[in-house]
Amino acid sequence: MVMLSAGYHINGDESWAKEAVESLRTAGADLSPLNLETQDHRSCLLFFSQPDQHVFQLLRYARGLKSLRIIAIGAAGTDLSEEMIRSLVNAGASLVLSWGNSPSTVSDILSRLSRWNAVERLMESARVKSNLIGNSPKWISILRNVVEVAAFTNSSVLLEGESGTGKELLARLIHDLDPRPQKSDFVIVDCTTIVPELSGSEFYGHEKGAFTGAVGTRAGAFELADQGTLFLDEVGDLPLGLQAQLLRVIQERTFKRVGGNVWHKSEFRLISASNKNLLELIEKSRFRPDLYFRISGWTFTLPPLRKRPEDIPYLIRHFLEKLRLVERVPDLDDFVRKFLLSRRYQGNIRELEQLIRRISDLHVGSGSITVGDIPEEERKLWKNLNPLWPDEEFEHSIRRAVELGVGLHQIGRTAKELAVSIALSVTKGNKQLAAHKLCVRDRSIQLRVKNSNNIQNS
Repeated sequence: MVMLSAGYHINGDESWAKEAVESLRTAGADLSPLNLETQDHRSCLLFFSQPDQHVFQLLRYARGLKSLRIIAIGAAGTDLSEEMIRSLVNAGASLVLSWGNSPSTVSDILSRLSRWNAVERLMESARVKSNLIGNSPKWISILRNVVEVAAFTNSSVLLEGESGTGKELLARLIHDLDPRPQKSDFVIVDCTTIVPELSGSEFYGHEKGAFTGAVGTRAGAFELADQGTLFLDEVGDLPLGLQAQLLRVIQERTFKRVGGNVWHKSEFRLISASNKNLLELIEKSRFRPDLYFRISGWTFTLPPLRKRPEDIPYLIRHFLEKLRLVERVPDLDDFVRKFLLSRRYQGNIRELEQLIRRISDLHVGSGSITVGDIPEEERKLWKNLNPLWPDEEFEHSIRRAVELGVGLHQIGRTAKELAVSIALSVTKGNKQLAAHKLCVRDRSIQLRVKNSNNIQNS
């Protein structure tokens, strides 16, 4: 259930902040005190007079709760220099502003909360949750931003990422969430199959008799996408000459069919995808910078599966549910679970889906999926499996902390706080289950939650 209200927390006993809360309530905000233990809010207002250590500790703790977005509100006259704002955002704030008890300040806050609530409603909708699976902070952050751009803008979008990371699924979601009332079709052009000699007909269409074999009039991709969405898949594979030809159409939204003299108008939303880094291609003079800036109103880089391993269990269950529409979805025994989590997926989500399909084909009966259900060719990979943890992402985080001069004690303390907040998030606030996952006593979790609440209430 999406919570339409927002939480709030006042750092210290500040009368101005209490008055600010009442002003926002009077204006229509449904505010209640923030409780990090129950995690029953998606948005939060954090009021402070000075951005002291308690503010930063609270932000860092809340950052582990991937659903929570925070507006940090300083008292009027608080020193919010560029450096301080950057520090607050890096610690976990989504927005930083100074409080001014004026209609514009109140309106700005309410507008932001309203937008966030609308995005969260879409995030909880079946068309998002049933197709784009994952619960990792990295994935949720990207998906939330894509949903907002899709539903509240008409900007062009560039999706970058390795093959198999879900670029076409996201493109279809953007088209699906596009709010145009008379929206037309989702038109795909696979740029890897474009033959330069026939590209004009493919994109612009042609008139009857325009060339040998043109026995009738044909509509091209630009015409078919009118009032809809044009998806240029693997746009980085377009030849330079064809890139130049597309510039004017993308900018002006007008074109002529091959062999024709009439200018046609086409209004479409443009989504492009590439498994190559287009900025690197520009440096190598293999992609036109002017075309890049036409297609990249918003750019989202989809992470490979190795960068979001915590999503693998969700994806496995999703694929099993798709394959077994009637039968109960079988559990995985410990060996199979560890094998699937440890295995590398060069083809990303697409490769994982294919593997789950083969495992499902071999599995019979109503029991758990066991080692006997793993295809024989997969067993050859066992000896080459990497340990589950620590992985390269963990090493990168620690290396960055060391380079920034963070002390060993603080690294350890932050890691423990983050582990507890993640475990509570995964178990939906169940301290006993969180303790079991972390292999500690319930009392340890209770003490850390109490400490976090002391920070929150200090």
